[in-house]
Amino acid sequence: MAEKTNPMREIEIEKVTLNIGVGSPGEKMDGVRGFMEKLTGEKFVETKARKRNPVFKLRVGLPIGLKTTLRGEKAMDILSRALDSRKRKISPRNFDRRGNFAFGVKEYIDFPGAKYDPKVGVFGFDVCVTLKRAGKRVEQRMRQSSKIGKSHFISRDEAIGFAKEKLKAKVEE
Repeated sequence: MAEKTNPMREIEIEKVTLNIGVGSPGEKMDGVRGFMEKLTGEKFVETKARKRNPVFKLRVGLPIGLKTTLRGEKAMDILSRALDSRKRKISPRNFDRRGNFAFGVKEYIDFPGAKYDPKVGVFGFDVCVTLKRAGKRVEQRMRQSSKIGKSHFISRDEAIGFAKEKLKAKVEE
């Protein structure tokens, strides 16, 4: 007889966030935005500089990057393709103590389904994966929010196990 697991202990993907640092506003950012919106099917939001850096000609509030958040089936599809671009390898250093993990795709042409666009050039992007367990909403809701016990948090080792089992990733140095 198969062993039943507690459904409240099962780990699932809450969201996948794609982040691209373009460096400067203008034509290049518009090209990157159009390309990534076509690739993912989602709208991207501009990220702005928080600090002034005269060496890189950055001012506070200057758009320097793009990001989007994916959930559900679309998130799983993009995550699977991003892992394929890395040959399904993730370093254990990519996992934080809360069980989330992030990795980079060095060049978008490595991403399955992407073709080189001379107007855009070559750039990479970050993929950040946020994991959760059922019951996370108890902590986040507006009415009657309460704390979640430490045993309900996802540890680094549990997240590595999830990546190996569910995402078929190789977690090795």
